[in-house]
Amino acid sequence: MERKERTRRAILDTALDLSADTSLVAVSLRQVAKDVGIVPTAFYRHFASIEALGLELVDESFASLRAVLRDVRRPDPSLKELIDGSVDVLAEHVDARRAHFGFIARERVAGPPAVREAVRHQIELVERELATDIARIPGTENWSADDLRVLSKLMVTSMVATAEMLIVAPRPEAETEIKDSARTQLRMVLVGAVNWRSET
Repeated sequence: MERKERTRRAILDTALDLSADTSLVAVSLRQVAKDVGIVPTAFYRHFASIEALGLELVDESFASLRAVLRDVRRPDPSLKELIDGSVDVLAEHVDARRAHFGFIARERVAGPPAVREAVRHQIELVERELATDIARIPGTENWSADDLRVLSKLMVTSMVATAEMLIVAPRPEAETEIKDSARTQLRMVLVGAVNWRSET
């Protein structure tokens, strides 16, 4: 069982490496199997296809990020704490899992259809969870569900863009600038948002 899990992990890591300069659509099953040191038929003991492997990588990339972002929001932080905590967590996560986030950045626009859809779905889940938490912030009690979703989408879109910039940041100083810019953007969005009144 342990050996099977090691092989599965090696397949996932190899696919990440092979798609680093291209996309999963350009990666062949035979190429992955060769680099891992298994026969192509052995690949199917772990994944039904390259697309299925890609879906696993999408789940891996988002599962822990969603969990830590939920932890940031759980104690009902102030808006400043929410923004600062979310940006810091995102930056730490991108740094620790750079290959995964590079994969997400590429595959959400150039990956196989099922993988692109999985990325879109995971981003939508983050938006829904954030909208639920925004509804607890004072001043949003009378907001419509649509307006909550619009704000959460704006914030998550900004965070996705920030993650993609962090992936290619050439130096530590650039990362600091990116994080500062992200905080400013989110604060500007929220300053306007707290004064918003949904139409009835």
